Amino acid sequence: MISTQEKVIDIKKRLIHHVKGKKKGPTIVFFAGIHGNEPAGVIALKNVLPKLDANHIKGNIYGVYGNTKALRINRRFIDADLNRIWTTKRLKELEHKEELAIEEREQKAMYAFLKTLLEDKNGPIYFIDFHTTSSKTLPFITINDALINRNFSKCFPVPVVLGIEEYLEGPLLSYLNKLGYVSLGFESGQHTDKDAIDNCESFIFLTTFFTGAKNHSNTSLKFHFDRLQKSANYTSDVYEVIFKYHITPKENFKMIPGFKSFQPIKKGTLLANSNDQPIYASYSYELFMPLYQNRGNDGFFIIRKILPFFLRLSAFLRKIKADNLLTILPGITWYNKPEGVLRANLKITRFMAKAIFHVLGYRNKQEDQTHLLLYNRERVARNDLYKDAMWYKTQKNLIDQ
Repeated sequence: MISTQEKVIDIKKRLIHHVKGKKKGPTIVFFAGIHGNEPAGVIALKNVLPKLDANHIKGNIYGVYGNTKALRINRRFIDADLNRIWTTKRLKELEHKEELAIEEREQKAMYAFLKTLLEDKNGPIYFIDFHTTSSKTLPFITINDALINRNFSKCFPVPVVLGIEEYLEGPLLSYLNKLGYVSLGFESGQHTDKDAIDNCESFIFLTTFFTGAKNHSNTSLKFHFDRLQKSANYTSDVYEVIFKYHITPKENFKMIPGFKSFQPIKKGTLLANSNDQPIYASYSYELFMPLYQNRGNDGFFIIRKILPFFLRLSAFLRKIKADNLLTILPGITWYNKPEGVLRANLKITRFMAKAIFHVLGYRNKQEDQTHLLLYNRERVARNDLYKDAMWYKTQKNLIDQ
């Protein structure tokens, strides 16, 4: 354990690099290495950010370390997963604790950076969290399902996965989304794959362009866009998570070798073994992030494509705030209206499918055995910050503009 009094947090030590532009513009924050065995994002930021000329930058671009101590020893985490402790309750406790575990110390430093950043910034802020996976995968984006996140994600030629926040407790991006900012995760490839670094570099270049932080030549833009598009196997479908296999403490979980993300599977396929008992697929959709490492409790996910019609329908219903009608239904009340949180009594609302809430922008968290809390990112989204951005105004291919 580390005493909070041992040394004052030095925010500058948290930075991989900072580019302060000569003109006003957006703020872009790239997080990397929040899992210590995922260094691709750190390497990419070190390769790209120092080469950016501040004279040609609008706004500020930050590269921020995640779990510095775990990065040094190439471990996902030491005491606790740094990407599972960003809850309101944990952050409040963090302010008053005198003795901190290693990941709490890392979180405190990241939190100090965020508080300083948000106190001083009134313009558009973009948060990008770089990750890699233990299995083979196409590069992809994960987002909490707010329309500003969806629309910004459409700029990039990679698959987008919605709804993973329903299955994870305390990821950094969920905390940032509750604050209303554009926030997305970019999974650039397998941990040890060189392409994962290249994909992060291309993502950095494209992000600086799409946000208006830097102009690039058409040749450079096309190179990075094409590289990502090829790496993603020319697919940019939108998916939702429908299942997660959760590994319990002391469970001996072993994924069957050879599976990869976005691999189609049939119901009944043998996917893994738990304590020498077989685990079969419950659905005939696509496998997502099968676990091939010793640390972590996310065994695997299953995802399915969302048809474009339903994406358009949900966008329309959210814009007209159709969710106001939900409280007319029995068993549904506002838990916190300003923050867009509903409370559903499961004894009354069991007939309501998850899909209905999802279309209206709600994702659920179990409160207790009889109640769900339903969170809506649209009601807290800071749309006014982004209304002048080119990606916000048009759905066309911005590379061809």
